[in-house]
Amino acid sequence: MKQKKKISSREISSGVLVQAEMGFWDDTEGTSCVEKTWISTKMGTVLGLVGSAYYIAAYQPDTALLALQKATNTTVTLASMGAIFGMATCISAQVREAPDEPLNYFIGGCSSGIFLGARTHSAMTGTSACLCLGTLAFFTKVAKMEGWRISGPKL
Repeated sequence: MKQKKKISSREISSGVLVQAEMGFWDDTEGTSCVEKTWISTKMGTVLGLVGSAYYIAAYQPDTALLALQKATNTTVTLASMGAIFGMATCISAQVREAPDEPLNYFIGGCSSGIFLGARTHSAMTGTSACLCLGTLAFFTKVAKMEGWRISGPKL
């Protein structure tokens, strides 16, 4: 008989079951591109839904249809950015034959930022999002590799 895994309070965030790392870093970089893309797409979707909920609560639209349109637009955009990040990071690791380099994450983040610029029809938004998201992703990978902590116990 299979035992059910107990869900800790740490695994529940915003009412959504979230694994500690959701498996993104379980496999070697440059492998399992479809799975990594799926994981990053799910994370983008969750962020889009949560962000939409806060936006709709703060700036209540006039109709339910407008609220639905706003939520859909934001969620699809962030899910797409997650998918672009996951695929660009994985393909970059394969093409460059450098699976553990943080530059792959910069390329993935920058690709997502460029998509955001295209989505908003703004070169300035795309450029700044490319640099910001690329830098954030770069340092996230460096932090993961070197075991940096901001607060809390080491995982």
